[in-house]
Amino acid sequence: MNHTVARAIALCVLAAAPLMASAQAYPEKPITMVVPFPPGGSTDVIGRLFAAKLGARLGQTVVIENKPGANTGIGATAVARAAPDGYTLMITGAPTFTSNPLLYPNLSYDPIKSYEYVAVAGSTPFVILTNPQSGIGTVADITTKSAAQPLSFGSFGNGSTPHMAGESLAQRTGAKLLHVPYRGSAPAMTDLIGNQIPLSIDTLVAGLPQIKAGKVRAVALTGHARSSLVPDVPTVAEGGVAGYDFETWFGVVMPKGTPAPIVARMSKEIEAVMAEPDTRAKLQDLGFDATYQDPAAFRRKVETELERNAAIIKAAGIKPD
Repeated sequence: MNHTVARAIALCVLAAAPLMASAQAYPEKPITMVVPFPPGGSTDVIGRLFAAKLGARLGQTVVIENKPGANTGIGATAVARAAPDGYTLMITGAPTFTSNPLLYPNLSYDPIKSYEYVAVAGSTPFVILTNPQSGIGTVADITTKSAAQPLSFGSFGNGSTPHMAGESLAQRTGAKLLHVPYRGSAPAMTDLIGNQIPLSIDTLVAGLPQIKAGKVRAVALTGHARSSLVPDVPTVAEGGVAGYDFETWFGVVMPKGTPAPIVARMSKEIEAVMAEPDTRAKLQDLGFDATYQDPAAFRRKVETELERNAAIIKAAGIKPD
């Protein structure tokens, strides 16, 4: 072997040795999992479930640190600026990566450049809801009825994923839809039940109690597949809008530069946690499917949704509140 080549290989091995040793010994101290929401919400509940499970598997405590504010921007920025040593991670929802960067150009983090993607740790579709008085039963009905008079649809916020799901439906079908933003699911649901609005797009977990009570009707799910929670409800794609797919999901990331062996191990541990029956049952209780995706698939998901959402936002002229 050429002496220069041999020396270069030796230097590479020496340079990699500390990282390899660090990864083998990892973790040597408690790990912080940042949740960029207040305590008590679904992200916090799922984060605490994963923290307990990961702590048991890793042999170190995983501590939840709630950092709410600025539409998850405070927590996301803190993680982006944290030391890339494997002792900080974040669990958060899709908007942190796929809509906030498009709506708030002065963010202190970049969805692609600031993080190492670890895993998608659960997902659920949204559901298009109506009330019994509306006479709407299918996706086709929405287009037909809106041709005579535009239909209002509620969501839990301007620029939210349900907002973009509704705008995409209008853009792809020609339905005439008017967005009505609410400050949360509860007021939108109240107005839907009271027939103040004919349509709403919400999480399945928020809509399920009212669906079961017969107060609202599920027209279609926005995801790529039906849900075991409402197996008789078709998807929008089944209703004739091919390729339509809007879900909410949770992802786990670590600061950019975290050693690859640590990222890979954390991803595998999350996959193992999600395979446990009690984890799957708990996620289902919260309205989520245990859909794990590895780092490469997670990154592709973010890139794809960023491109899709950018086109929707531009066409609809969506502005943040």
